[in-house]
Amino acid sequence: MSLAVVDSGGANIASVLHALGRLGVEPTFTHDAATIRAADRVILPGVGAAGNAMDVLRRHGLVDTLRALRQPVLGICLGMQLLFESSEEDNADLLGLIPARLRRLKDRPDLRVPHMGWNAIETTRDDPLTRGLDDKWFYFVHSYAAPTGDWTLASSVHGQTFSAVVRRGNFSGAQFHPERSASAGARLLRNFLEGSPDEF
Repeated sequence: MSLAVVDSGGANIASVLHALGRLGVEPTFTHDAATIRAADRVILPGVGAAGNAMDVLRRHGLVDTLRALRQPVLGICLGMQLLFESSEEDNADLLGLIPARLRRLKDRPDLRVPHMGWNAIETTRDDPLTRGLDDKWFYFVHSYAAPTGDWTLASSVHGQTFSAVVRRGNFSGAQFHPERSASAGARLLRNFLEGSPDEF
């Protein structure tokens, strides 16, 4: 199986590649459109601001490439957010693969934004990506969040309920950092990498 990790300019690239290495996978880290199109699976990582990330993808000519992919794709953290239509952050237009807008988490005296640290998820429907993840804890770092909808595979709560794992067709994503989430994060990555192509 060939795996392409998209060079989206995120600061979490090294930790994602290291986590994949621990699973025995040697991905290709690339912004080459032909390499991404030819891969069996694609991971879109990201850390930072939505507008900047979209600028990087446009600069590399990858927006239409990513939208047209038919193989399984997994977005991680900001990479998951980029799958959505738009974001309040930078008032950015995103890839438009999931029809919803990301909004900033609400500030409260008893809650810190960004949402940073360990939090539990609750699976909302069965899916190959979330098998074995019930009652697991994951590491989050984000200020903007996706609403829940028919794309939601698992949700979490930080003052409000938001999508923690999503999927629409062959595009799926995790708001948390699986590469920083110990065995639970490794399980999600393994589910994505080892699941049958027919399931994704």
